[in-house]
Amino acid sequence: MEMEKTVDLKYTGHFGQLRIYLFRLFRLFVFQGDWKVLPMSAVIAALVTMAVGRGLFISMEGTFQGTFAVTCVCIWNGFFNSIQSICRERPIIKREHRAGMHITSYVAAHMIYQLFLCNAQVIITILVCGALGMKYPATGVGEESFIPEFFITLVLITYAADMMALAVSAIVKTQMSAMTVMPFMLIVQLVFSGFLALPGAISDVTKLMISKWGVQSLCTLSHYNDLPAVMIWNKMAASGDRIDIGGFTTLKEVMAMIEEQGMRDTVLNKLGEASARDDFASTYENILTSWFALTMFILVFAVITVVFLEYIDRDKR
Repeated sequence: MEMEKTVDLKYTGHFGQLRIYLFRLFRLFVFQGDWKVLPMSAVIAALVTMAVGRGLFISMEGTFQGTFAVTCVCIWNGFFNSIQSICRERPIIKREHRAGMHITSYVAAHMIYQLFLCNAQVIITILVCGALGMKYPATGVGEESFIPEFFITLVLITYAADMMALAVSAIVKTQMSAMTVMPFMLIVQLVFSGFLALPGAISDVTKLMISKWGVQSLCTLSHYNDLPAVMIWNKMAASGDRIDIGGFTTLKEVMAMIEEQGMRDTVLNKLGEASARDDFASTYENILTSWFALTMFILVFAVITVVFLEYIDRDKR
């Protein structure tokens, strides 16, 4: 049987091998439990919705926190999809490469399969978040419908993280090494996402992070700059009784007067205008720049995967 398999690979073209490896991956999906990533993504989406869903797309602060959380979900899903995909079958790859495997066909099969997983996870995430009460905006960039652009963005974030993990899986020695590296990869993405204020030149590192472009694209879609800023108002309300204004009244009483006159929303919108960010402006330039950056991550990590596997015969591990 092994000789027949070897001969088949040797004389099978790129597309034939692509089909063989793709079918094998889907058999693993059905019979070896790879499908478990789908219900896991549903559980994670439900937890995130319960934690940050109320403020997402409603206020600036809630949207920034929520898009960061959603980006983290996508990155986690992508990492978990493929971090062990190659290293778990490294001996098989080495044997089949010597028997005529085309590395490009093997990697292309993984890319197609992982894209299928990412699409399924994003669909589940959107459905679960919507079912649990997350209110999606009516439009995305311009007057386009929000959901299609939201879907594309989540797929690109998840797939970019997936391909990064696939490249790591092609580099590391064992499954244990892969699972050891994954938390470190996630921490780096979180720290340099732009969510935290970083000093000086260190902030430029964020441009090399999937998370940075994920947050930027989601905030762009969410009309971040058009949302009210509520954090300052809430802080003022919490301390209003303790702050006198000219010895005549308290800050809380002033805020109550603003609310009585129906000016609260106006004040919140003015605070939002003062907090607007150019990189979060709802423009085609911003969303296309983010999508382009995520697409480049996908291509670069695909090339890295191919390069490392092309030299697998020299690997003495």
